[in-house]
Amino acid sequence: MKRAITLLVAAAIGLTVARLSAQTPASALPTVDQILEKYVTAVGGRAAMEKVTSRLSTGAFEIPDMGVTGTITISEKAPNKSLAVIELAAVGTIRQGSDGTTAWEDAPGTGVRDKTGSELADALRGSTFNSELKLKSLYKTVVVTGKEAVDGKDAYVVVATPAEGAPNKLFFDATSGLMVRQSSSRDTPAGMMDVDVIVSDYRTVGGVKMPFMVRQVSSMFTVVIRLTEIKQNVALDDSIFKRPGF
Repeated sequence: MKRAITLLVAAAIGLTVARLSAQTPASALPTVDQILEKYVTAVGGRAAMEKVTSRLSTGAFEIPDMGVTGTITISEKAPNKSLAVIELAAVGTIRQGSDGTTAWEDAPGTGVRDKTGSELADALRGSTFNSELKLKSLYKTVVVTGKEAVDGKDAYVVVATPAEGAPNKLFFDATSGLMVRQSSSRDTPAGMMDVDVIVSDYRTVGGVKMPFMVRQVSSMFTVVIRLTEIKQNVALDDSIFKRPGF
C-alpha cells in the first residue's frame, strides 16, 4: 500500500528532507500495540485487510517545480511482490519491482540495475503486503518516541529500526488513528537521502481505507501522486515482478 508507493517512487527519484520532533513524556504516550490496533481498526479491521491479497493502483504523477507530468501504475501482491511503473513524457519509463527475493530498477539511460545491501533490504520490506500488520517481524525494534504535528494535527511517532538500514518514522493521527506520514533515510545510487512522505485523502475500497494522495517533499523538489483508481484482489501474474531479462 502506502509503504510500496513511498519506497518505490522515493528510490526512483532520490528525495530528501528531515524534520525535528517535539517529544511527549513517555507516560502520556500509548503503546505501540495500541497505536497499531487503532490504525488497523481505522482502516477497516484486520479481517478486512487480510481478505485483500493483491492490489492495482493507477493515477497521475507530477513534479510541479519541474513541470514534469505523467502516470503511475502500482501492482502489489501478497506476500511480498511489487511493481511500480512511472511513465513520464519528458523522461521515459521508470520501472521498479521486487519478486520477494530480489529487487531491481529499470530507468532510461541506466538500464536495469539490481538493488543490493541496505537498499535491497529496504525494498523487500517496502514490498511486504499489509506491512502494518507485520511491523514487529519486519523491524528489529518498534518504539513510540513522542508526538508531533502533521498538517496541524497531533500524531504519534513510531520509530521502526530494521536489522539492516536506517530507521523508519511512522506518524499516526492521534484522533483518527490513520497513518499520515513516513520519514526515513534511503540508500540510493546518489547516496543516502532522507525522504518525507505525507499521505491523505483516505477512501474505502473493498472494505479497506486507502490513501489516494501522496506528497513527497525534498530539498530538491516535491512529487505529487494523485491516485484515480485502486482495485483490490485483482489477478496479477507473478512474471510481471521478475527482473527484466530473466
